[in-house]
Amino acid sequence: MQTYISILRGINVSGQKKILMTDLKALYESLGFSEVISYIQSGNVIFKYKKETDLKLAQKIEQAISKKYKFEVPVIIRSVDEMKKVLTSNPYLKQKNTDEERLYVTFLAEAPTKENLEAIKKYNFSPDEFIISGKEIYLHIPNGYGNTKLSNNFFENKLKVTATTRNWKTVGKLVELCQ
Repeated sequence: MQTYISILRGINVSGQKKILMTDLKALYESLGFSEVISYIQSGNVIFKYKKETDLKLAQKIEQAISKKYKFEVPVIIRSVDEMKKVLTSNPYLKQKNTDEERLYVTFLAEAPTKENLEAIKKYNFSPDEFIISGKEIYLHIPNGYGNTKLSNNFFENKLKVTATTRNWKTVGKLVELCQ
């Protein structure tokens, strides 16, 4: 059994796509996942399951949510090891006087193409910054995520992959809950 973290995009935001975490936990258990733990209302779920590809697991969860709730919810999967690497690889932590309250990670369903990576380099929304590393985008947003143009929609539009963002504290807590 391997431990996975699923990150759902766009549930329980402004009253849209409402899913109670107790119901979501039950749904995951109905899929054969074990030791299911949800964290906060925004759709972060830790679970154990046999070794499987991220995309197949995401598809399985997306289909179950669609069948039960009659709406689409993008799901992104990371293993515990991948999430630990996210925690240790944040380039903004190496900068002096970085406020961790202003750090975020955008998780991508898959690595973007080289041409889309090249095209996004021309965008500058200073003081907001981003660094793309594989399937993660590290964000430093000094004035708060609610005020940035570096949203999930921006990255999905430019990189042509599904994206969802979590603050740095949530990323750390998800790894902690896996211990």
